[in-house]
Order: sequence, then C-alpha cells, then structure tokens
Amino acid sequence: MRMAKTTFIAWFKNIDKEDIPTVGGKGANLGEMTKAHFPVPNGFVVTSDAYFHFLKENQLTTKIKHLLGTLNPDKAESLQQVSQHIKKIIMDGEMSDVLINEILDAYKILGGPMMNTLVAVRSSATAEDLPNASFAGQQETYLNVQGEANLLLKVKAAWASLFEARAIFYRTEQHFNHFKVGIAIVVQKMVASDKSGVMFTIDPVTNDKTKIVIEAIYGLGEMIVQGQVTPDHYEVAKHDLSITTKTTEAQEKKLVKVGNKNKEVAVSKKEQKKQKITDKQIEKLAHLGKQLEKHYYFPQDVEWAIEGDDIYIVQTRPITTISEKKEEQPTTNLSKMQVILKGSPASPGIASGPVKIITSVADIGKVLPGDVLVAPQTNPDYVPAMKKASAIVTEKGGRTSHAAIVSRELGIPAVVGAEGALKVTKAGEVVTVNGKEGVVYKGGFQGTIATSEPTEHLKTATKVMVNLAQPDIAEKVSGMGADGIGLLRAEFMMANIGVHPKKMIRDGKKHEYIKKLAEQMAMFARPFSPRPVVYRTGDFKTNEYRGLIGGKEYEPHEENPMIGYRGAFRYMHDPEVFDMELEAIKIVRNKMGLKNLWVMIPFVRTVQELIAVKKLMSAAGLYRTASFKLWMMVEIPSNFILLEDFINVGIDGVSIGSNDLTMLILGTDRDNSEVASEYDELNPAVLWALERIATIAKKRGVTCSICGQAPSQYPDLVEKLVRWDATSVSVSPDAIAQTRKIVYEAEQKVLHKK
Repeated sequence: MRMAKTTFIAWFKNIDKEDIPTVGGKGANLGEMTKAHFPVPNGFVVTSDAYFHFLKENQLTTKIKHLLGTLNPDKAESLQQVSQHIKKIIMDGEMSDVLINEILDAYKILGGPMMNTLVAVRSSATAEDLPNASFAGQQETYLNVQGEANLLLKVKAAWASLFEARAIFYRTEQHFNHFKVGIAIVVQKMVASDKSGVMFTIDPVTNDKTKIVIEAIYGLGEMIVQGQVTPDHYEVAKHDLSITTKTTEAQEKKLVKVGNKNKEVAVSKKEQKKQKITDKQIEKLAHLGKQLEKHYYFPQDVEWAIEGDDIYIVQTRPITTISEKKEEQPTTNLSKMQVILKGSPASPGIASGPVKIITSVADIGKVLPGDVLVAPQTNPDYVPAMKKASAIVTEKGGRTSHAAIVSRELGIPAVVGAEGALKVTKAGEVVTVNGKEGVVYKGGFQGTIATSEPTEHLKTATKVMVNLAQPDIAEKVSGMGADGIGLLRAEFMMANIGVHPKKMIRDGKKHEYIKKLAEQMAMFARPFSPRPVVYRTGDFKTNEYRGLIGGKEYEPHEENPMIGYRGAFRYMHDPEVFDMELEAIKIVRNKMGLKNLWVMIPFVRTVQELIAVKKLMSAAGLYRTASFKLWMMVEIPSNFILLEDFINVGIDGVSIGSNDLTMLILGTDRDNSEVASEYDELNPAVLWALERIATIAKKRGVTCSICGQAPSQYPDLVEKLVRWDATSVSVSPDAIAQTRKIVYEAEQKVLHKK
C-alpha cells in the first residue's frame, strides 16, 4: 500500500523504503520495520511535502537564498550568523490550518484524546537525487515532547535545524543545492528506556560477518550516540547466537526521563560495574539483528532501547564501511640473491626498483614512481618523494626515525642505518629491499612476501591503536582493525602546508592555514569515526621548523633542538600559532561534527606549563567534556616523577612517548650511531618508569597508552604493560595485526596467572 499523495502525514504502517524522497531514510526504515513486524514504537511522519508547502506559504525560499548569498563558509561567525537568521525566519513562519489540523489529528490518534502523550520528534533529511549524501547527525532530535503547542513548535524547530551551521557547511563543502535537500519529521511514541544501545550485525572494525556486536548503557541512548560514556561490549556468534565475549564497563552517570525532561543522574556504585543487560536480552537482541540483516539483505547498524521487559528497535541503517579482504600473496625466495647492504629493519615488505640517490631537498624532484630512494636520512620535506618510492634505504637512523615512521605509514619497505649505502649503491642500478630483515640485495625479484595470518577473530581488552601522520593513507589504514589513532602527528600535516605558520600570519593567510590544517585533520577523523583520533599538537623542533618556507626568519639556531624550544613551552611563548591549531580542531569538531577528535599535549616540562596550556585552550573555547578528551605525553623524567601533580591539573589520559623517554632517562640519542647501542627500551630504569606511570594512571582513573614500536618488538614488554593495566598501545600500521596477536596472548597469560 503506497502512502496517499493528498496528505502531509504518513503513518509508519503505510510507508517503506520506496518512500525515502518524502519521508527520508529514517522514516522509511521505521515504516519498513513496522511492516515487517519488528518491535518499533508506533508513530507517523510529517512528510517533506509539508516542509516545502510551509516554505511556499511563507515565501521563504527567496529570503533563504538571499541570506545564503551573504555566506562566507570559511568564517565561523558568518556561518553562525546566517544560520541564526534562517532559523529565525523559519520559526517566525506560520503553518497553514490544513497542516496544523493534519498534525494534531495524527497526534490524537497516536496518543488518545487527552493530547498529552510524550513523543520524540526526529528529523529525517531527504535528498532524492543525492544518493551519496550523508546527513546523519546534522539535524536535531527533540525528546519528551508533550502537548499540541509543543509538538507544533518542535516540528518547526526540526525544520529549522536543516539550516544549522554544521549542515550549511556540509552542503556547501559538498556543493549540494540547499533546496534539493528536504526534511521530513518523525513523530514517535517515547520509549523511556532503562537501558539502550547499538548493535552491529557484523564486526564494524574487522568486518567479521560471523559475529554480532552489541554495546549497552544504562538510561537513554543519547549518551552512547554522543560518546559520553563507555558502553558494555558483547559479541555473539551469528550461527547459533551463543555469547562469545562480554566486557563490562563502569558507568557513573546516565540520562533518564524525569517528568517531560531529560536529566543526568548518578548511577549507584552497586550498579556501576554490573552487566547492563541480561544474557537473555543479549540473545534476543542478536536474534532481532539477524532478522534485520536478513530482511535488508545487508549488514545493519541498529539502535535499540529496553523499557521494563520490552525491547524496541528505534532505528536501523546499513553499515557502509565494509571492505573486502585481500588474498594472500605467494612467498618469494630471496636466499639465492646477493646481499649488498645490511641495516635495521624499519618497515616490512619486499620491493625492487632502480636506485635514486638523494642528498638534499633539491633532489627530491628526481624521484620517479617505483624508484628505491637512497639517502643519508630523511625529513618531512622528503615526503612527496617518499610517496613515489617503492622502498627507502637510509645510511643513518633507527627504527623510530623519520624514514622508518613514514615508510610504515606508507606501507613501503624500508631499511635504515645501512652504513655506506650511498657508496655501495649506484644510481640507476636495480636493487631489492627486504624491510622485514633489514637487508638490501643486488638485482630485482618477482612476487611479494605473504602477509601475516589474520587476527580479525582476536578481541583484546587492551586497545590496539595506530600512529599516523599522512592524510592520504588514513582511509586505507582505517580498515586495518585498529581501535583508533593513538598518535596523530601534527608535524607532517604542517610540512604538507610547507610554509612556516608565522609567515602565513604575516602574509595575511591565517585563515587559509587554519582551513588547510582542519581539512587534513578531518581526513583522519572521518574514516576512523567514531573511534578516537588523538591529535598531538605541533611538536616541530627548531631545526625542523627552519626547513619550512620562511622558517629561517623565525627560528633560532639551537645546538640541541631535542631539549630546546618545543612543545608546551613554545605554545606559552608563541600562542598565536597554537591558537591556529585550536581553531582548526574546533572546525573539525563543531562544524564538521567529528567529535572523535581529541587532543594530546607534547613535551610538558612542568606542571605550570600544563596549567598555562589549558588556559590557552579554555580561552579558545575548548574544554574537556565526555566527548572531548585531553591527554598529555609522558616523555620527560619530570612527567613520571610528578605524575600525580600533572593529573591534579586535570587530564583524561597519558601516552608514554617511549622513544624520547628512553633517550632522556639513559642520556643517549637513538639516531646517533656513536651512542645508539645504549638505547634500550627494556633497560631496568625505563621499565621502572613505565610501571610507575601505568600504576599511577590506574590509581587516579586516567587512561594510559604507549606509542612507539616497543610493543610490537618486545612481547615480554607487552605482557608487562597488560599486567600493569595499560589501557592501550599505539603502533605503526604495519604492526597492528602482529601487536593485536601479542596483546591477545599476553592477556591470556595474565588471565591464567590470576
């Protein structure tokens, strides 16, 4: 039965997926599920025809076009101003008597003649000829709406939310016609949920189609959607609905209905650590998820709620981030090839190509796709050439050098610290680089090395995150199974811009710099959402800043930049550059709606520095919230000696920069071949510091991560970190699967020892 064309109202029971142009995706799905007899709270849709009728009756289209014509989308104040004006003229508009009567008649049928039923008013954007557009989360939802006047007011408010600043920005960025996007309004009986959550009918991280993943919290579902609390995590085998994994998280607060308002209340200590829903409810939800996937012929992302003993499905949508697994490649035999160089293995894989020797930035244009780049060492200026190379070989540097880090992110083989590389290799000769073994061979080869065995089935309590810097590989890495980005380096993004930020300010290009930085941040946050992306604010040293255009004008010469003008101290003394980073972060979080972007402050020498940086952030309008976490790098001895004092200032987590911390504890330089042999992350002094950091973090209730290669290189260290209750490790992309396996095995050992 098709919906009647003469009405502005469509009941769930009369609509389905064919009606998206007039009821939107949300309304169509609710109708589809209602028709298929899923437990959906009853309701109706005020169609997009009603919205366009309202615009026409009030002659608003021309006025809105005029206001949009004044918009400067690069300026936050312009977006906000235009948004406020448009929303006001919509709110000031009058509904026709026909429209009012139809809405109120439907409300009376839904809840009875008293007209006091509590309903949820949800926006459902429509875009018939924009099939690739995603409008999720851009419009408003209103809960606990009661009474005729309130309902009509919230319908108009939901229409007005089509012109929220974030929605205008998105459509402008995507070059969408603002008037080809309509909006329908879902009016649905409220579920005063005792428990709520989400369900995925495949594993959304690993794309494992054999399992159903369910996450649950106490209270209304807004807190889980907004990431304000950490939910329980359950995994169910799809074939027999047996529960395979249960992880219970402490929940200190919940959102509940009090009268016709939502109120945030404390969860009793007794209930905080309890499993949120029963095993029977988990199995029942999984059964519904399996049925939904069968009905839609596609994996589903489902929102659910439990009120009393009743389970309701309040929304479902397809999971759109599924990627196909790559086939294993045959192993290549290298035993008969002649070894010409040995160094440190820096990035796994094997590749062949002609040698291109690069000794300065002036040479990088010589590198062609497929070349093997051979250099004394690399720096951020070399990245464009490194992206073209099939492999990297450097004479200097260790496994955590610039060449090693970038190569791992690019997924190309690299050997570093190969002494004599520039003398042994000749320009144009073909060599083979084995990044896993740290060996360079004469001549080329056919084929590639087999990849490591898959680890999609492994679930770990300790999060395995990834270190990233290059925006153009973020999409690819997002599908490799990491639990988020534990270290997003600002320096590589700044190097991509190429100009010293103070020169950009001087040249009147401050907003251009902010925009470019925000666009690059979003390239990480978007594919990883809702997984956290921890952005480490700029930590260029003076010698690295000098390499940017205009850098020599602003940067002093330092004998030892590693312990020089950098990190938090620089922000305090040069706040204008730091403010640009903060503005870019706000654009990504507030305008683009990517709330998974967090911040980490590097190289904080003193507690007073942390206080000063937090004041700068507050002045810029960035505050710690349930969805915005502030971390601090722990990489200086003062950090772990005074860790409790730093925590007292107010941070949500710490991340151990094991590379710098090891160097500063042992007084050595890992990239100086004269003393690099003394660099040892397993030195007892370093291990003592790591245990102290993790122990204090656990005691004080802040998260504790470690970034660097140590977790993927030293299984024994991983077991120690697990035993010390570190909450996450963050490694390079090539090490995600291996580290997951090491963490899993370490957790099993710890469990068996208890």
